[in-house]
Amino acid sequence: MIDFRYHIVSLISVFLALAVGIALGAGPLKETIGDTLTGQVEGLRAEKESLRSELDRTGGELAAADAFASASGERLLAGALTDRRVALVLVDDVPEDEVAALVERFTQAGAEISATVTVDAAWTDPAMATYRRTLAGTVMSYLDQPPAADAGADAELAEALVSGLVGADSAAPDALSENASSLLDVLAAGDRPLVSYAQDVTRPADAVVVVAGTPVEPADGDATAAPTPVTFDAQLALAAAAQRLSEGAVVAGTGTDGDDLVAAVRGDDALADTVTTVADVATVSGQVVVPLALAAAIADQPGHYGYGDGLQTLPPAVQLTPVDRTPVVPEADDAAAQSEVPDQAGGEG
Repeated sequence: MIDFRYHIVSLISVFLALAVGIALGAGPLKETIGDTLTGQVEGLRAEKESLRSELDRTGGELAAADAFASASGERLLAGALTDRRVALVLVDDVPEDEVAALVERFTQAGAEISATVTVDAAWTDPAMATYRRTLAGTVMSYLDQPPAADAGADAELAEALVSGLVGADSAAPDALSENASSLLDVLAAGDRPLVSYAQDVTRPADAVVVVAGTPVEPADGDATAAPTPVTFDAQLALAAAAQRLSEGAVVAGTGTDGDDLVAAVRGDDALADTVTTVADVATVSGQVVVPLALAAAIADQPGHYGYGDGLQTLPPAVQLTPVDRTPVVPEADDAAAQSEVPDQAGGEG
C-alpha cells in the first residue's frame, strides 16, 4: 500500500531533478542549449522567407498565366457562338464577378445573354416540397414537350424553367411564346418564388449554361449538428432538361473540391455521356473554356473539361451552322381551304 513516505520520496526526486536541470542549464549546458535554440529559430526564419518567396513567385506565374489565357481567349473565342442566345442559370452562391466574367467571354464569342436566372432556395427547401408538387401540376399544361408521367416534381419544374427560357414564338422567333412567358411568370411569382431574373426575359435562348456555386448554409442552422448529406437531384434535373430542350447545355462549377454539381453530373450514368461539364470557372482559363465547350456541345460533341484524370483541357474546334430564325408561316389557310371545297363541288354540279 502506498504510504506518506512514498509521496515524500517522489516530491524530493522531482525537486532534485529540477535543481539539476537548472544547474546544468545555467552552467555547462547553457551555451549548447542556447546555440541549439538560436539555430532552430534561424532555420525556421529562413524556411519562412523561402516559402514566402516561393509563394510570391507562384502568384506571379499564375497572374501571368491568367493574363495569357485572357489575351489568347479573345482569339480562341472569336466567332465560336455567333448570333447564339445563351441563358445562364445560377445555382447556389455564384459570385457576381464570376458571372460578369462569363458574360464577357460569351460576348467575345459572339453570343448574347438572353437571361440570367437565379435558382432560389425555395427550389430545394424541404419545407416547400408540397408547394412545389402543387406548382408542378399547374405548369404541366404549359409544356409543349412534357416529361414522362412519373418524372416527379423536380423534373417537371426543371422542364418548366428551361421551356420558359427557350420557348420561341414560331411566327416571331425573336420573341418568347405565350406559354413560355407564362411559365417564367409562374415560377417567379408568390412570396417564396422559385427563381428570380436579373432582367426581363423577352428573347428565347438557343442554349443553356447551368453555373453551380457554393451551397449556402441555412442562417439558423445548428453548427454542432451532423451535416446533412448533399444531394443534387433537383440540379441534375435542371441539367437533364437543359440538354433535352435546348440546342446544347453545359454545367459549369466554381469549386474545386470534387463534391459539387459538376462531379455529380460526371458520376451520373444517364447524364455523363450527354451533358458537357467545365470545372473551376473561377479561373480565367475556365471562363474561356465554357463558351468553347458550349459550341462543341451544340455541335453534338459533349465532353468534360478541367485538370485531372479523364478530363480534357480544351474543347475541339467546331464550326457551327448559322442560326436560322425564319418565322414559320402556314402554307395555306385551313379555313379558306375548307371553304373552297363546297364551291368546287357546286361548280362541278
